Amino acid sequence: MDIAYYFTPVSPWAYLGHERLRAIAKAAGARVQVLPVDYGVIFPASGGLPLAKRAPQRQAYRLVELKRFSEWLKVPLNLKPRFFPVDAGPGARLVIAADMAAGPPAALTIAGALMKAVWAEERNVADRATLAELLAGNALAASLLAESEAPEVAARYEANTQQALAAGVFGAPSYVVEGEIFWGQDRLEFLERRLRT
Repeated sequence: MDIAYYFTPVSPWAYLGHERLRAIAKAAGARVQVLPVDYGVIFPASGGLPLAKRAPQRQAYRLVELKRFSEWLKVPLNLKPRFFPVDAGPGARLVIAADMAAGPPAALTIAGALMKAVWAEERNVADRATLAELLAGNALAASLLAESEAPEVAARYEANTQQALAAGVFGAPSYVVEGEIFWGQDRLEFLERRLRT
């Protein structure tokens, strides 16, 4: 069974769920389709707002929930990291390049490294030097950085985004199994149950 995993590598919620998703998929024998998408396109098309444009009370509550989940899951997370907001495009394209060159396991590895870099390590994932360091630190080919800048990778990023819209995706992360959407890392238990059936 396939899990379509729609996310951005700069989402704290995707970060909080990333390793749990990998474990759940492995236990279920499910294949993860690694699909970074452009939420700058998704949000306006689905009625969402980027963080800076949300009401103050929503922004404040987001920080409360991030702290709760970080502590509950024992996943280290800086609530206000030094490099956020940050352009998600370079990281997303790097994930796609890894997927195209080496498959989903490599894509999941670099995606997790990108998320950790933003939310736990205070690193700038829009910086080419940082991306190169993350590849080296995860035993992935340095050539992936140049490959991530190829037109076919940009085309795949756009195709992923259009696929997400067609699937009804509106938030990150979203996990889709046979057309059924599970939105948010707090829905992973429901995803796990679905995989069992």
